[in-house]
Parts: sequence; C-alpha cells; structure tokens
Amino acid sequence: MKNIMLVCNAGMSTSMLVTKMVKAADARGIEVTIWAVPLSEVDAEVAEKEVDVLLVGPQVSFMLQEYKGKFEPSVKVDAINMMDYGTMNGEKVLDLALSMMGE
Repeated sequence: MKNIMLVCNAGMSTSMLVTKMVKAADARGIEVTIWAVPLSEVDAEVAEKEVDVLLVGPQVSFMLQEYKGKFEPSVKVDAINMMDYGTMNGEKVLDLALSMMGE
C-alpha cells in the first residue's frame, strides 16, 4: 500500500484533487491511500501515519524546503505543479507521486 499525503492551506480544494487521484489509481489497479491535510496538521499526520510521499500544493509551496529538511529521506517531499493543481489533473499528480516512489 502506498500512502500519499497532500498539504494545502485549509484542505478544501486539495480534497477535490485527492478524489481525482484516487479515481486514476483505481482505474490503473494501484492500491493507494491518498488524503489531504491543512498546514496545521502536517507534523501530527507524519508522526502518526505512514507517509511515503508528501506533496505540497502551490498555495503552500513556501513550506517545501522546511518539509524536505524535516521529513526526508524517510518521506519523499515535492511540490505539486501549479498547472496540474489548477486543472485538478489527478493523473499527472499521481504520476509524480509514483515516480517519487520509484514506480
């Protein structure tokens, strides 16, 4: 099971992207858990759950380097492309996360 956590400001718009990513994963037969959290819950989520990939939304990309410093190498950290986020392209964001896990 692969675990992908998305981070955004409040968790609202990113939840729509989660839905599209899950649909893309289901269509490919990939077992994955994907969820979104607001900035305020990132540390607790990483401490409590198994997270393979942490992707930050464009609106919180200023946190990218801090999260890389805190969580890598045990958790892979990157930013979601602004265009992919804006168009809610679940396929491409899923591809990013999978490539980060060597899939």
